[in-house]
Amino acid sequence: MTQTQLLGQDEGHLRVLGTGPHRLTPAAADAFHAMQLAAAAAGHNLQPASSWRSFERQLAIWNGKWRGERPLQDGDGQPLDALLLSEVDRLHAILRWSALPGTSRHHWGTDLDIYDPDCLPAGTRLALEPWEYAAGGWFAELAGWLGAHMGDFGFFLPYDRHDGQPLGSEVAFEPWHLSFAPQAQHQRLDAGALALCLQQADIEGKQTILTHLDEILARYVLPQRTDHDSVHDINRSTP
Repeated sequence: MTQTQLLGQDEGHLRVLGTGPHRLTPAAADAFHAMQLAAAAAGHNLQPASSWRSFERQLAIWNGKWRGERPLQDGDGQPLDALLLSEVDRLHAILRWSALPGTSRHHWGTDLDIYDPDCLPAGTRLALEPWEYAAGGWFAELAGWLGAHMGDFGFFLPYDRHDGQPLGSEVAFEPWHLSFAPQAQHQRLDAGALALCLQQADIEGKQTILTHLDEILARYVLPQRTDHDSVHDINRSTP
């Protein structure tokens, strides 16, 4: 992929999933469709909740959280008031659950968030929170099936846990977030291109972000292990 594709500024490498509106790279789309068929045979309606996301869309999410217009949570999922936090604390609170624009794995077209709409109770809105995929949650059975079979189709959880700890970064565990390893593991985002992109963007907290960019990359945008023990160079996603 090109740097503009990795930054979420170019969508020319994508293909629509089914009748849309979700999009992935052709290889990821084919693999996901095959996994959908296998899941359906096992009684699961595997569907995307979110897939490719542009830089501008991630920017809107970031700015909304920075301004206190979107919900913000601590590491335990409890609500925070963004406007009561210092800029540095606000930065890290957002990064726990949401990517800095330009670093989201959703920019690549290799990653997507999934759920089973048939298991969501009528009138209930999808929250994309860990309890929904844990034992007793709406999607626990789907999560169990994916844990056993997604590797057969090239997918893995980039923010999975090993021995109870997150792998490789301080990003919160996201059991709904799947990544297509054959393509995702080879991506490398240029930090200089990211910095220039952020300097030119209308992003809240710009000076704080740029001042702490090396720390952000080290703590939240790190190489992580795939299910095949292969390493890719830069990772992140979120709502």
